Amino acid sequence: MRIRLLCLLASGAVLHAATGDLRGVWKADGKAYLNLETAGVIVDPPSGKIPYRPEARIRVAENFAKRASADPDARCFQPGVPRATGLPYRLQILENARAVYIVYERAHSYRILYLDGRPHNDGLPYTMGDSRAHWEGSTLVADVASFSDQTWLDGAGHYHSDQLHVVERYTRTSPETIAYEATIEDPTVFTAPWKLRVTLRRQPGAELTEDECEVDSNGARHHVAPSKDSK
Repeated sequence: MRIRLLCLLASGAVLHAATGDLRGVWKADGKAYLNLETAGVIVDPPSGKIPYRPEARIRVAENFAKRASADPDARCFQPGVPRATGLPYRLQILENARAVYIVYERAHSYRILYLDGRPHNDGLPYTMGDSRAHWEGSTLVADVASFSDQTWLDGAGHYHSDQLHVVERYTRTSPETIAYEATIEDPTVFTAPWKLRVTLRRQPGAELTEDECEVDSNGARHHVAPSKDSK
């Protein structure tokens, strides 16, 4: 039994050494959550502008005009992908050989990025997408599909349809940072794929706090103001 246990531990150590280690509590730098096009996070195309179809760009302007009441995130819905990663709230990453788990402070959101090669659950819409992942060396690559159309990409009205497809790359660039990259495509809304990049920074000793909602006098739901510690 002892020999078998040592063999299992050794094989686990080899597996872990061959991949990355993203475990910990992290929070994004910058202000991508406000407006992707003004935050300097869009790296492709070089213009930093999202390649919208003309009719979609009109809808973005309409969304922006009514963003205070129309933004799904502001009304306590899950933020979606990739928006959840760029919010000014912490997230925690946990790993084992079967999957990578991401738990977000915002709206009690979580994701399971399966590593076992299973296919997507096509036909089932997910607010946070359906994630399948694999390691490319020390980089975790996640293929995210089967979205609903009920989230925005930021607080400025940038949006997507249920044809959204996201490929994420998480690369540990130092003990304190992860480079997060997302390639986004949606043929209904965009004329071409585009890419954003943000830095996740380790939050030493931090824990996730609860994010709660309240209902105002008009029956609308809003996030309760976060504690100072969560910012």
